[in-house]
Amino acid sequence: MQKTLFCLRVGHLLPYSMSDSNTTDFTNPSTFILLGIPGLEAAHVWISIPFCTMYAIAMLGNFIILFIVKREPSLHGTMFYFLCMLAVTDLVLSTSILPKTLSIFWFNLREIDFSSCLTQMYFIHSFLVMESGILVAMALDRYVAICHPLRYCTTLTNIVVAKIGLAVMLRGSTIVLPYLLLARQWPYCRTNIIPHTHCEHMAVVKLACADIRVNSYYGLFVVFSVICVDVFLITLSYTQILRAIFSLPTKDARLKTFGTCSSHLCVILAFYISALFSSLMHRFGHNVSLHFHVLISNVYLLVPPMVNPIIYGVRTKQIRSGVLRLFAHNFFS
Repeated sequence: MQKTLFCLRVGHLLPYSMSDSNTTDFTNPSTFILLGIPGLEAAHVWISIPFCTMYAIAMLGNFIILFIVKREPSLHGTMFYFLCMLAVTDLVLSTSILPKTLSIFWFNLREIDFSSCLTQMYFIHSFLVMESGILVAMALDRYVAICHPLRYCTTLTNIVVAKIGLAVMLRGSTIVLPYLLLARQWPYCRTNIIPHTHCEHMAVVKLACADIRVNSYYGLFVVFSVICVDVFLITLSYTQILRAIFSLPTKDARLKTFGTCSSHLCVILAFYISALFSSLMHRFGHNVSLHFHVLISNVYLLVPPMVNPIIYGVRTKQIRSGVLRLFAHNFFS
């Protein structure tokens, strides 16, 4: 028995016939429609104010970090190279979502091309993995600096730092690639409306009229192989760091040494606590309203890029001094 269904194809809803097997050769819609924050459309303009403020702070803060490190020769060291990697990652991550989100809030520009949607999805998830990897690299830096200070310069050379950065980039870009390939192959014949501000992986593939369990399983694999492994490595590093700190003879020495890694600990907490909360909401918050889910997802992507340069600017003496010299020079010149 033939059934007439509707399938999104090249931007239109075209009828087609298919058997009860529910299979089709169609794979790519032309456009998706991003709703923004469902249920809060009337408040989009007001919601855009804190979103735009967070984006402006993230852009300004991370560019200042990059400029200060480039300008100050004394900051050309391993810890600050990793900090620059983190700043670049935060800039790309926040820019991957905010311009489109603000265009929805301000100008009601909800359409996004299918290829652009997949590209946005790829950048968001790959740079999240990269950020997690950079935090592991920064934990390694603190471990070597505190536990093996005499071997610090010979262990973490510029070549080693470059190799670590390349490994972090390759891991992020390759482990997320199946997201893109799987999302591209599915048939989309339900709707082209995404109840979100950006093309989040599961929000997109849920529109497919196919069995998407492989996407869910692979998403769980990424969580366990990336986040859980990274958290374990960071915890292992800081266990050794704390042991070394508590073995120091005086309280002043312990506080001074712990102060060298306090900024990194704050950044770790900002990233992983927001990631944990977002993940728990996604998995178990079935009774929570959709607009709250979308808000939490955006906060998870916006807060770390905003607070990271603030944390390092306030708590790292070299960065703080560089910023003060920069503003003093511009003010009195």
